[in-house]
Amino acid sequence: MDIILLERVEKLGNIGDVVSVKAGYARNFLLPKRKALRASAENKKLFEAQRAQIEADNQKKREAASANAGKIAGKTVVLIRQAGDSGQLYGSVASRDIAEALSTEGVTVVKSQVVLDKPIKVLGLHAVRVVLHPEVAETVTVNVARSNEEAALQAKGVDVTKLVDEDEEEEEAAPAAEASDEAEEAADSEA
Repeated sequence: MDIILLERVEKLGNIGDVVSVKAGYARNFLLPKRKALRASAENKKLFEAQRAQIEADNQKKREAASANAGKIAGKTVVLIRQAGDSGQLYGSVASRDIAEALSTEGVTVVKSQVVLDKPIKVLGLHAVRVVLHPEVAETVTVNVARSNEEAALQAKGVDVTKLVDEDEEEEEAAPAAEASDEAEEAADSEA
């Protein structure tokens, strides 16, 4: 199916481009979201008549998105979640959680603007892309931790899952060391 794009669509084209897409993609996504028109002769004339207005509206939206992108640039969002000793979360962090965290920091972001290939299911620092406009995208760092102290350590580059392993090894080694000290004292007292 041939369509005329009314806005830039990633990996497809720019405003005014006539592209051929699968019928289902056009019917179910592009046309209902008003991102495109069917490429009929009548729609081509209509688009050319309104092209200047469509491009001006797109420019205003892009400028507003760029202003928001300036607020997001380089931002780190801390999300506190419960997790096991291995760093595996008991749930997951979804795009909705990230959008809410950014909104509490004064930046208006809708969950559909947060691009996650898959939900975040482990502790650590994760780079997440936020697309504010088809032509404006910014990367946000999401710091998923069990507590604010762990979040501060992770921000410094410390792997908190390895810290838990080291603490467990120290705890296991401590009773063994005490037992060997007691054995030495007993041997000394017998001699």
